[in-house]
Amino acid sequence: MDFHGRSINGDRMADALGAYITHDTVALEATGVGSLSGLSFATKDLYDIAGHVTGAGSPDWLASHVPAELTASSVAKLLAAGAHMVAKAQTDEMAFSITGQNAHYGTPVNVNAPGRIPGGSSSGSAAAVAGGLVDFALGSDTGGSVRMPAGFCGIHGIRTTQDRIPVDGIHPLAPCFDTVGWFTRNGDMMQKVGQVLLPDYDLGAAPKTLYVARDCFDLLPNDAAAVLAAAVEQIAGQFPERSEVSISPHGPDKWMPHFRTLQMADIWRTHGDWIEQTKPDFGPGVVDRFAMSATITDAMVAESSVVRDQVRQRLDDLLGADGILCLPTAPGIAPLCETPESALDDFRWRSMGLTCVAGLSGCPQINLPLSSLDGCPLGLGLIAGRGRDEALLRLAAMIAP
Repeated sequence: MDFHGRSINGDRMADALGAYITHDTVALEATGVGSLSGLSFATKDLYDIAGHVTGAGSPDWLASHVPAELTASSVAKLLAAGAHMVAKAQTDEMAFSITGQNAHYGTPVNVNAPGRIPGGSSSGSAAAVAGGLVDFALGSDTGGSVRMPAGFCGIHGIRTTQDRIPVDGIHPLAPCFDTVGWFTRNGDMMQKVGQVLLPDYDLGAAPKTLYVARDCFDLLPNDAAAVLAAAVEQIAGQFPERSEVSISPHGPDKWMPHFRTLQMADIWRTHGDWIEQTKPDFGPGVVDRFAMSATITDAMVAESSVVRDQVRQRLDDLLGADGILCLPTAPGIAPLCETPESALDDFRWRSMGLTCVAGLSGCPQINLPLSSLDGCPLGLGLIAGRGRDEALLRLAAMIAP
């Protein structure tokens, strides 16, 4: 099967992966000439495009909203830098999942792990990049929605520093954690896109110390930990110093319930009124998570807010201006597509025990596709201090150009 896109009547790209939305044709020519001239990209169906309804992976959201008046600024910047957008990419329903499976629109194909989920919620964006349909793709990350599909599909993907890139024109999930992100197949392209999207782009000084989060690696099965050990050694060669650390006194997975509490409270604040008025037909798993979001109390939020502040201070103190934290992207390779919902829920919560570190701290995190297990990608993550996104992009370009 040929997974590469080709023009159809000049309007859209062929898609053998189920990566793109089918309810609308959205393609935009470049508006300027610049560092991205001649490159193609796809945009997650959370980003507004003027004149089109943002579907957010939900037929009910699509039916109950009107076309956007303005195009999201992140998309506009890429167009102005010379890139052209070929399509809108699929997303998990309301972006509230990390599996990549959408009960209404299907599951994009993971070309690097056949028969396994692509990860979500930026599923279509990751599938399009991994399959060679586009040079890069826009996603978004709240609880792992760029990092997980990047790890599962064997590509680069970054969650940027909280609030570093404006999120105007982007359908929210939980605004307190929502961030802009993107995917590429190589580190050089990651850096090229970052130079366009990151305000006041500045490489600064090279990081000095690699901190290996031993308590994060302790959450992995032995086979996955052994495979990633070689990748850690590869990365450590880029640093003058290396140190093994525990980032949490009780394990980072104990932070996850607090991330979940804050995320779900924000989700219900953002979407509760629409859900109660529209009564959308959510798919399996998604309906349960929205129902749980409605049960979060102010007291729970207050307790979890204290933990979030502690995590942020801990990472600020540890990383400073020249430290990088190394940890697994996910607790294993991508689950099979037919994995029961109950088992996926277990995998989801174990995954968030790792992804919550960047979420709670507000730090940027990148996935590097350096390892594999049983013929499937196994991602390794790097976290930098807040505002140090450029350090991660430079490392990606050096390690996996």
